Amino acid sequence: MSQEFTTFDLNLASTLVSLGFELLELDRTADPRKVRFVFRQDSELGKSVENYWANNLTVSPQELFNAQKLLKNRIYSDF
Repeated sequence: MSQEFTTFDLNLASTLVSLGFELLELDRTADPRKVRFVFRQDSELGKSVENYWANNLTVSPQELFNAQKLLKNRIYSDF
């Protein structure tokens, strides 16, 4: 199993950050116009991703918005 989970989805990445999963890097190597969010894979991350897509997660709205703001700041300042 890979030690990393990646996604291009800002909303999913924001949710994972707000749930406390470790963001390893923002990767632009494949396409400089798109950001790939790279997370450390662990036993709970896969379950959280499945629950995200099934709409079965509860996340604090403030945590979610703060995580999204943090990621957007990193996207636009991390060149």
